[in-house]
Amino acid sequence: MWSVIGQARAVALLQRGLEKGSLAHAYLLVGPAQVGKMTLALDLARALNCEAAEPPFGEAQGRPCGECLSCQKITSAKHADVQIIGLSHNGDSEEAKLKTEISIDQIRQVQHSASLPPFEGKYKVFIIDGAELLSIEAANCLLKTLEEPIGKAVFILLTTNERLLPTTVVSRCQRVELHPVPFAEIETALNRNRGVEPEKARLLAKLSRGCPGWAISASLDDSLLQQRAERLDRLLTLISADAEERFTYAAQLAAQFGQNRGLVQEELNLWLDWWRDLLLVKAGLIDNITNIDRLDSLSDLAGGYTLAQIRASIDSLLMAWEQLKQNANPRLVLEVLMLDMPEAEERHDKVTTAQFEVKYD
Repeated sequence: MWSVIGQARAVALLQRGLEKGSLAHAYLLVGPAQVGKMTLALDLARALNCEAAEPPFGEAQGRPCGECLSCQKITSAKHADVQIIGLSHNGDSEEAKLKTEISIDQIRQVQHSASLPPFEGKYKVFIIDGAELLSIEAANCLLKTLEEPIGKAVFILLTTNERLLPTTVVSRCQRVELHPVPFAEIETALNRNRGVEPEKARLLAKLSRGCPGWAISASLDDSLLQQRAERLDRLLTLISADAEERFTYAAQLAAQFGQNRGLVQEELNLWLDWWRDLLLVKAGLIDNITNIDRLDSLSDLAGGYTLAQIRASIDSLLMAWEQLKQNANPRLVLEVLMLDMPEAEERHDKVTTAQFEVKYD
């Protein structure tokens, strides 16, 4: 049984390979963070090493069974022939935590292991998590292995951005794209399979941006929803803040960008969802909003903006992120974004009146 949520097309492709005995020696799984790439990779590792009885010719539906000793070992990360390579799998030492690239030494260890026959299973499976983080030397080293495939070894590369990988590496892999999952599928999986209460399951599915991994994590860790609530409250404060407060926040966010771009992207995505929801509320499409637990606030705010202002805010956010991806000065980009953020009509009227009174008093 495949445990990945959604991704029917990707599962069907891999199942056909299993049925026909024509699996590729290397796969490149491409998709957003937490969309299910690692889950699918482990599903394939289980299917390759599953000890369930051989199905009739032309069928592979019984694999992975998820219950045999091999499947259980892979699930608990204790199978000798399934290795995961990546920054988050380097170990707990301070030196390992400081690494920003997958090193050539890690890939050389993989090469050595791949040259040996499977120890306890049918196939050796090497999962490279965050393949875009391979150093140039590591990527070139891996390329040699991919160019000369080994019979009982399968490589699965996971990436959120294949453009950062050398084209030579990409060309040696069978590409499998994983798309964001419809929120209804995520809601059903949370409610039926994990026992999450319906109201919370619907909220998490809406907030997941089509990535089941985030929704599952948030169902187990309430701090993720708490962090989101704090960020939204900060956004609402900024909407009504003066220029000085906005610029102070832009400086803080720019400093954070230099240390962790992913967190800043999450912040801008949160803002983007908020302004999109304002647009939907303004247009009367309440059933389609993401922040369903903040409907009252959205309804109150929507009345203070025109559709043109909301659309302009969305455009500014999209432009800011594109500029940040192109290595523009982060502080300048974020300061311009703060200036472009419109004020609601009520606040705008108050400021204008105050300025008028000062001028003509």
